Amino acid sequence: MSRHPLLVLWLLGLPLSGCTCHSTGSTEVGVLTRKLAFAGLLGHKAGVQQEIYAPGATYLFPAFLTDWNTFDVSMQNLSMVKDPGRGDRNAEDDLKFKTVDGNDIRVDVTVAWQVDPKQAPYLLTKVGQDVDEVKEKLIRPACRSVVRDVLNELRSEEFYVSEKRFAKANEARERLQKVLGPEGVFIRQVILGEHRFNPEYEKVIRDKKLAEQNSERMRSEGRATTEQWKSELEKAKGTVSQQLAAAAGALDTARLNADANYVQSQKQAEAIVAERKAHATAVRKQNEALSGGGGKALVKLRIAEALAGKELIFLPTGKNGVGVQTLNLNQLLGALSTGAADVPATPAPAASP
Repeated sequence: MSRHPLLVLWLLGLPLSGCTCHSTGSTEVGVLTRKLAFAGLLGHKAGVQQEIYAPGATYLFPAFLTDWNTFDVSMQNLSMVKDPGRGDRNAEDDLKFKTVDGNDIRVDVTVAWQVDPKQAPYLLTKVGQDVDEVKEKLIRPACRSVVRDVLNELRSEEFYVSEKRFAKANEARERLQKVLGPEGVFIRQVILGEHRFNPEYEKVIRDKKLAEQNSERMRSEGRATTEQWKSELEKAKGTVSQQLAAAAGALDTARLNADANYVQSQKQAEAIVAERKAHATAVRKQNEALSGGGGKALVKLRIAEALAGKELIFLPTGKNGVGVQTLNLNQLLGALSTGAADVPATPAPAASP
């Protein structure tokens, strides 16, 4: 019993005889590993400790009884590109695969990822001692496999459609997160860079796209022309409607004028007919008046007036011009008064030899 407290004091004093300092950067977390099993006498188990040591601090641990590892928890990039000067490796590192329709294609891919600080002890135990080992042993194999599987679902022509590429990149991120999330890694983004087909196939694709663009341009021009024609048609319809309205107005005006002229002419005709009827009635009345005794007297008066001041000449008639007829005026007037057609002439007395 008396030796146990001494052992504890000896163990407590032992680290002070050889300690070392460990630090974490501003974006790093620390993970401690205890080597010896008898360290459990101090309340700690041997092996990787589950405690997370915060960024930007310095810690003091026994020099020979512990190991120290740090993990950068800032954003990391896995660059798998063809250009060795831009990628993680000094060689062509882009993804090579076939599209769903069988064409060979190469695509530059960048994956943004980040260590989950809470899973740093797990990564140290299962994967590697730092982010570089995690990238090479875990991130790279998973990304190359999953991203390739997602992209080879596209047809060759769909790689030229930005919306489809973006959708597949997001799908790849979601699949990677399902795979790597439980392993202590966050997949923040999958970025698809330049893609390259076989040069001959790329020429075919470019020619086809150019033809489609020209076709679409012609369709657009056709639609624009059709709209212009429609506009001009509507304008012409408006002009024709105005002309029809003006013609209808002119027709109505002409019809009203014709009706007015007709009514006026009708009134004039009725007035003329009435006037002629009145004149005819007056003549008839006059004739009726003249057919009586007053008419006869008037006729006589008019004959007398006609003969007034006239010189009467008697012309000889008969053989040898010795016979002279006389005009019996009284008999003539009487005949006119009675309506006789012929007035007999009174023979003149024979001349003495």
